[in-house]
Amino acid sequence: MSGTKILYKPLGMAFGMLGGAVAGAVFRRTWKAVAGEDDAPDAHDEERSWNEILVAAALQGAIFAVVKAAVDRGGAIGVRRVTGRWPG
Repeated sequence: MSGTKILYKPLGMAFGMLGGAVAGAVFRRTWKAVAGEDDAPDAHDEERSWNEILVAAALQGAIFAVVKAAVDRGGAIGVRRVTGRWPG
């Protein structure tokens, strides 16, 4: 394993956890703005419709995917700036 990969691994994990927290906060704010509710539906929420549960899941997945891609890309660019090499 190259030095760049070794450097990138722990940073990627740390930024991934931070990104997950940010994505969760963005999703909660987005759901509140879209649905006007504090709590998003859960798959086991008996009083919610299939449509509402699936829309919430799709929105949450999209937000998490965008934040993950942004964090991963930003981390790779940061490692390249520090080491001069692209991790990978």
